[in-house]
Amino acid sequence: MANIPAQLFQSISPPPPPPPPRPISSNYADNAPLNSSTLPLPRRPGQQSDQPIHTNISPLYNTKPLTSTTYASILSSCTSPNLPTQLHAHVIKSGFHAHDFIQTKLLQTYAKFGFLESAQLLFDLMPLRNLYSWLAIINVYSYHGLYNEAFTVFHELLVEDIGLEFFVFPVVLKICSGLGNVDLGRQLHGMLIKYRFFANIYVGNALIDMYGKCGSLDDAKQVILLMPETDSVSWNSVITACAANGMVYEALEFLEKMKLLGTCLPNLVTWSAVIGGFAQNGYDEEAIELVVRMQEEGIEPNARTLASVLPACARLQKLSFGKAFHGYITRHGFMCNPFVVNGLVDVYRRCGDMNCAVKIFSKFSVKNEVSYNTMIVGYCESGDVSNAKQLFDSMELLGVKRDLISWNSMISGYVDNFMFDEALYMFSDLLKQGIEPDSFTLGSVLAACADTASLRQGKAIHAHAIVKALHCNTFVGGALVEMYSKCQDLRAAQMAFNDVHDRDTPTWNVLLSCYSRCNQIEGIQNLLQKMREDGFEPNVHTWNGILAGHVENGHLDVAMQLFSEMQMKIPTADIYTIGIILPTCSKLATLERGKQVHAHAIKRYYDSDVHIGAALLDMYAKCGSIRHAVLAYNRISSHNLVCHNAMLTAYAMHGYGEEGIALFRRILADGFQADHVTFLSVLSSCVHAGSVEAGHEFFDLMRYYDVKPELKHYTSMVDLLSRSGQLNEAYELIMKMPMEADSIIWSALLGGCVIHGCVELGEFAAERVIELEPNNSGNYVLLANLYGYGRRWLELARIRETMKDRGIRKSPGCSWIEDKDEVHSFVAGDRCHKRREEIYSTLQTLSFHMRMYCLTSH
Repeated sequence: MANIPAQLFQSISPPPPPPPPRPISSNYADNAPLNSSTLPLPRRPGQQSDQPIHTNISPLYNTKPLTSTTYASILSSCTSPNLPTQLHAHVIKSGFHAHDFIQTKLLQTYAKFGFLESAQLLFDLMPLRNLYSWLAIINVYSYHGLYNEAFTVFHELLVEDIGLEFFVFPVVLKICSGLGNVDLGRQLHGMLIKYRFFANIYVGNALIDMYGKCGSLDDAKQVILLMPETDSVSWNSVITACAANGMVYEALEFLEKMKLLGTCLPNLVTWSAVIGGFAQNGYDEEAIELVVRMQEEGIEPNARTLASVLPACARLQKLSFGKAFHGYITRHGFMCNPFVVNGLVDVYRRCGDMNCAVKIFSKFSVKNEVSYNTMIVGYCESGDVSNAKQLFDSMELLGVKRDLISWNSMISGYVDNFMFDEALYMFSDLLKQGIEPDSFTLGSVLAACADTASLRQGKAIHAHAIVKALHCNTFVGGALVEMYSKCQDLRAAQMAFNDVHDRDTPTWNVLLSCYSRCNQIEGIQNLLQKMREDGFEPNVHTWNGILAGHVENGHLDVAMQLFSEMQMKIPTADIYTIGIILPTCSKLATLERGKQVHAHAIKRYYDSDVHIGAALLDMYAKCGSIRHAVLAYNRISSHNLVCHNAMLTAYAMHGYGEEGIALFRRILADGFQADHVTFLSVLSSCVHAGSVEAGHEFFDLMRYYDVKPELKHYTSMVDLLSRSGQLNEAYELIMKMPMEADSIIWSALLGGCVIHGCVELGEFAAERVIELEPNNSGNYVLLANLYGYGRRWLELARIRETMKDRGIRKSPGCSWIEDKDEVHSFVAGDRCHKRREEIYSTLQTLSFHMRMYCLTSH
């Protein structure tokens, strides 16, 4: 049915205002007293009595004749959905089927249970319809969400010669809420004023509710100000309207006004509406504070209040809050409420306390899709994917149907835990089960394809998305662009982007990141212009994606320049920006720029973050400032193994062996599980400290921590033993290794032979090195140095001749200096620098002064 036009009433002449109430006929319904189940319905013309046409008596009522009042009483008290049709059959059998009062009561009962077809049929066959009949059929349409049809029936009612009563309008206003048509509601508001029904408190409350649900808060507030009489429902309606539309502080203001006026004080419904509004709009801490205030004012939260505030507690991830709510819930007997229990499980799983979550789930949860899905997500987030899969597999065995959310939770759990093959296998199983994937399913599996660069599988999923018309979806389209981007297929990424109907800023950001990642730098400015023309302004995430692509493709100077521009365009560069640019400073060894980035991190309170702290200390270490690296390490609020490893590596890099060994022992004492990086760094520290004993201790300790020694660990041990003069032991270690020795490990042994003058073993090591790297000049230099230390001049001359014959030249040394945000590099004999004349002139001046100093000092 077409939508109801907003100007509907303009073409209808409304009936005149209702006449004054008429006296009730004395012979109505066998003089039965008027009550809620005995409505004053008019008789049909010519009807003289309320007796049935037939004299059949039901066995249930065989002691006295059946009357309309008896049927009305039975229909009003009907609680079984099977009873109305049976009563209808009995009415027909008893001869009351043509009685308009009984027909109306039957129609109301069908409406009560939502029996649409039966109600429609009965209404169409009614020869005489009254206001209650019309209202019943309107109600049944509303019950099924058929708001257009319901309003069409009301439209037909207006042209009937039936006087309207106030109780019709709350029902019709509810229809306006369902349609979301505030213009229609305003026209009804005008009718209410004309009919003088606006003064009725129930009608006024319905108006407030309608305006609130249609998002017209100004109208809702105007209604409550004009109402001659208000009650707690009026105030609660406008407060709920404000809270539902995100105006939570206005809702709180109305609550305070209620207290000031004192006519009707805020009750549990009032507080629950405000608390729920704050929680649903992300004001988590405020929502919890309001619960405390409510208790201070003598109102205890019920299960609904707790269920609305528990998600806020979960998002805050404060376990102490969760335990406090858990205690209150237990003391007040709310553990039988499934919504509260699921909320508690969600709190514990978000706080990472899966043990408590499992206990509550096992003992108190109603085993349904919601509770199982919550636990599956919790296990996946904590990295325990095997338990999540076990729970997923057990669902159908225990009679709980696995819905699409269950499948999506498992697939995204696999992706989040880098188990990409398992995610793709599960997606395949989902299709075999005949379950239709949605946009979230496809987004997750496309992420798996992106991270594994599985272009073929990604294209297959793209085809599936096209068949289901999901490729136009913003979420799926963005995932497709990301997948093609990581597979370096820029053309396909652009085509996937073009197919997205409702593009948003994140979709544009993905495409721009793709261009940057695919090294199409020249196209970025053009894309940025198109993005602005499309109505979207680049944000910090846009620039982060572009910046990351520049770094990934080695455009480090351009990345640094872009970061400087970002600070002018977007002063609030976020923590991800800092995380991207700090490794760039490390690679360029630009200490001054690194300090500038550090200052920005301090200003934004990012420097205490463990990831930024680790990047900062790594930058300082690689730029040669171990002192600043230690300061950055000490600023980290909560250390993890990554930042510990970074500090160990910094100590080893700068030759602080003893400090590295001491830090390693503290790390183990603090309960951290050392990994292969930890052991490699501490073994390097042992090399610098010359501590063979500690080296053996830590190398043997690797087995205890279940870390299998790799070639680099053996290299460190060989280097340690060689430098300390234990050359035979170093050679034996090489021979016992479970893997083939490379040139680096032989070079370590050769270096030890040079230091200790062991020519014979050195020659053997040199042969292995030159065999593996015949064009590396450093190997020949080491062997020449070995012959020089052994005074074997003929062999030394032969090595130099060999280098000359093979065209191998020693790589010149390189140095650099940073000046005014520019790095200048120099190589011995280099005359390529643009300021070479000035450089060599200065060098000659320095050389002259050095010679003069030497002459005068003697």
